[in-house]
Amino acid sequence: PAWLPASPPVEVCYKNMRFLITHNPTNATLDTFIEDLKQYGATTVVRVCEVTYDKTPLEKDGITVMDWAFDDGAPPPTKIVDDWLNLLKTKFREDPGCCVAVHCVAGLGRAPVLVALALIEGGMKYEEAVQFIRQKRRGAINSKQLTYLEKYRSRQRLRFKDPHKHKNKCCVM
Repeated sequence: PAWLPASPPVEVCYKNMRFLITHNPTNATLDTFIEDLKQYGATTVVRVCEVTYDKTPLEKDGITVMDWAFDDGAPPPTKIVDDWLNLLKTKFREDPGCCVAVHCVAGLGRAPVLVALALIEGGMKYEEAVQFIRQKRRGAINSKQLTYLEKYRSRQRLRFKDPHKHKNKCCVM
């Protein structure tokens, strides 16, 4: 909701993966948003809500914006899950420890669910993934999304070989 103050971006790290969960910027707050992305080194933004800002300034700054919107409060459709995991597989294999930003409107439902899926595919149990995200983002992930994560079956698509060979720019678990 527009009346909620924008919460600061939240970084979630696991193994060689780094995520930035942010709120939805507007054209008016775009400069701050781009600064946040640069601070965390995010070069990819996944937008899972309706378009509320012009992505041209981000692209001028070398930041790629993916538009994969799905319904508020709902679990992501299979196609978006596959696209998301394929993107992450490519990004983290090419540049271990790089940061991928993801946002919905409030940064409490759709974005955290995608990050939880990545953690599950990386080897976490769903309960751990949810708890891990909620420690940083209070109130994240609603009951419908929780049920979806509980039933989700990992195919371990984000298990990377030799995690110790790369330098980790992130917190280690």
